[in-house]
This record gives sequence, structure tokens and C-alpha cells, in this order.
Amino acid sequence: MPLTLEFAQRINALRYEDLPPDAVHWAKVGLLDTIGVTLAGSTDPGSRIVARTLASGAGPSLVFGSTARVGALDAALINGTAAHALDFDDCNNTLGGHPSVPILPALFALADEHGASGRDFLAAYVAGFETECKIALGVNFYHYMHGWHPTATIGVFGAAAACARLLSLNDEQTATALAIAASLASGIKANFGTMVKPLHIGQCARNGLFAALLARDGLTASPAAFEHKQGYFEVFNGAGNYDASKILPAWASPLDIVQPGIAIKQYPCCGSTHPAIDAMLTLAREHDLNPDQVERIDSWTHTRRLEHTNRPDPQSTMDAKFSVQYCLARALTGRKVVIEHFEGDSFRDPQVRSVMARVHAAPYTTAQFPADNHFGAEIRVTLRGGKTLSAKVDQPLGRTSANPLPPERLKEKFVNCALRVLPAASLPGLYAAIQDFENLRDVRGLIALMAIESRNARVAAA
Repeated sequence: MPLTLEFAQRINALRYEDLPPDAVHWAKVGLLDTIGVTLAGSTDPGSRIVARTLASGAGPSLVFGSTARVGALDAALINGTAAHALDFDDCNNTLGGHPSVPILPALFALADEHGASGRDFLAAYVAGFETECKIALGVNFYHYMHGWHPTATIGVFGAAAACARLLSLNDEQTATALAIAASLASGIKANFGTMVKPLHIGQCARNGLFAALLARDGLTASPAAFEHKQGYFEVFNGAGNYDASKILPAWASPLDIVQPGIAIKQYPCCGSTHPAIDAMLTLAREHDLNPDQVERIDSWTHTRRLEHTNRPDPQSTMDAKFSVQYCLARALTGRKVVIEHFEGDSFRDPQVRSVMARVHAAPYTTAQFPADNHFGAEIRVTLRGGKTLSAKVDQPLGRTSANPLPPERLKEKFVNCALRVLPAASLPGLYAAIQDFENLRDVRGLIALMAIESRNARVAAA
């Protein structure tokens, strides 16, 4: 049996009634976080460019944080780009990327057109999440290191699976959707630090939805799109660089949304910088440090993480999100790292630039961390006069379901993000609807709470 059909049978076997309570809990965490960061990202310059360039005319699906309604495919592209624009969205260790943003913008666009209950939506989300993560298990981390952006190149299968599930496609149609998605997968890490990185996700969400709609309407594709000698595995990874045998035995054992789960970001920048930020903030706060006291900062992170975050001279706000030097300088100078630090000309701040010149980044060794830990960081601050201070972090808070952010921190992040677009009076209703998501009769009622006139006017004027 071809893998596309094996996947399809498992996708369609997943029902809301069979989900463990932890899966429902974490799905709602993912919803809350993704809605918040999408609203905040809707005003990002890159998101505005995408919305303005499409200018596709009226349709059924809401552009979040506006009153504009466009075709479902365009809504998935626009909202998907916004969801990743701030690099503040959730992560997953198996995927090696961001699991929710390929899926949820596509599902919301589809649900806004056709309607869907909260329970059907959640089942589709979990099915898509499981699909992308288990496929990732077979191709990572060679896939990631080779230069592909897994959130897009693997996430497209999550979006296709979720949309197929919400459309109630049969096994053969769902298999076809996955096969179509294999030819729509794209995204290279060379574009990290630019507006194209979030565009990867918008395109991925759109392509996953597009694949499901095409399969529904009868478009054909190769059932062997994964395992063919010129299929996804061989083309994207190459012979000997993947292990497809890992995928099916691990399916739902446990569900990936439960373990290792969803990693919630505390800072709006590349997750590879987060353990170092945690360590720097600990030292700055515990020792009441100020920049004038500091002679040198040494930072050690995993070589896989450092490869795209060793950027001592960022030249844009997007570039700064991937600069461990910039992020550490911000953590020291302001004792926080927030959205405003990645807007406008913030990356040119003279005080921050002065500290950045004293930051020296290097990969850590097995003497510092076990070989299988690629989420740790160590920081050593050398003060003027020679005294040194050190801090180590094995993994940032919120990185796995076993080390979650407290509920009040989740809500605080959501409110701070949503307030950048929505009026404060609308937030209690939206938050309550997300918390009660499984009992929604029609998701369109929740989506309507994210419409606001002012943002639409800003997009038109941009």
C-alpha cells in the first residue's frame, strides 16, 4: 500500500471523540497562541505587502484584524504570512519548525467559507499536526540541516491533511491531496531573516488547502509521491538521508501535539536564540547588570542553532530576529525582549550596537551539554575588572509540554498580541470563545470577533 494511502487512513480514523483530554487542551493552547500572533503580525510590513499585492476582491474568508473578506485560498496565504511574520508562533521539536501556522490559517479560511463545528475543527487540526510531525520524524534532521525550511516543506502536508479532514474527503481523495502537496512543497533557509520566511508559511497554508480542494474536485496525482525513486523522500533528502520506516509505527503513539507537544515562544524572534536570552536575562536580573559594567559576553548554543543565528551585524529588523548577538544585547540593555525591539529602526539603537560588538557566539561542546541536547545555551559575562558570571539553560521555558508556560503567561502573551489590533473590549469574548472552542456550533462566530475596520483602512493606505 502506498504511503499516501497509509497516511490517509490514519488521518480519517482520527475522531474528536477519541482524542485524549491532553490533546484537546494543547490544541486550544495552539489556537490561542496562533490567533494572537496572527493578529499582531497582520500589521507587519510584509503581511501588508502580501495583502495589498493579492487584492483579489471579495470572498467569504476574513483577513484577520480587518473587515476584508477574500477567497479562501488568498485568506490562507495572507493570514498564514501574518501568523509567522513576527516569528512569535509556536514550535515543535519533532518538526524542527512551527507546527500550527501551516495548518490553522488554512483551516480558518476553509471553515469561514463552509462552516465547521469546534469539534470537527479540532480533530482536523490534530490530524494535520500529527501528519506533519510524523513525516518529519522520517526526514529530520538532515532535511533541516540540508537547507529546507521544514515549517513549509513538511508543514504543507499538515495543512493538506487538516483541510482534507475538515472537507470529509475519503481515503483515496486524502491520499491524492498529500500527493499533490508533495509537488507544492517549498521553502529554503537562505531566505531566513527576510520577509520571504513568513511568506513560506502563507504559501504553505494556501498550497495545503489548494491540494485538498483539487483532490476533492478530481485532480489526479501519483500515489507513490513519497517513496518513488524521484519522489519526495529521494528528491528532498536524497538516498540514505531519511528513514521512512520511523513514520507509521510512531503514529499517534503518542500524538505529537501532546508529546513533545507545542513549544510556546516567550520572545518574538528565532527560537534558536531563546535559551541564550533566558540565560542572559537571568544574569542581568540577578546581578543588576548594566551595559557599562560588561567587558565581554560569550554565548554558546548548538551548532545547528548557531548556523542561522550567528549574525553580528543585522541589517534589518527581520535580520535582527535571527541575530543572537542582537537578542542578547537587547536582553542586557532592557531586561526584556519584546515586539517593539524588532520594529522600525530599532536594530540601529546605538547602545544596543555597542553591546553587540562585545558578544562572541560559538557552538557548544559535549563537555557543556550532552550531544542529544540541541536546545541549551550557556552565557558567560566578563565584567570590567575581570570578574565573570555564568548561566546555563538546558531548554527554554515552554519548549515542551513537560515544561509549559503557566496559563497566566499564555493569556498575557495573547492579550499583548491581540491588543495591537483589536480593541480591549473585544478581547474577553474572543478569549472565552477559544477556551470553549470544542463547544462552538460554528467556528465562524469566533472568526467574526477578529474583524475590525481600522486595520483594513491601514492596509489600503499602506
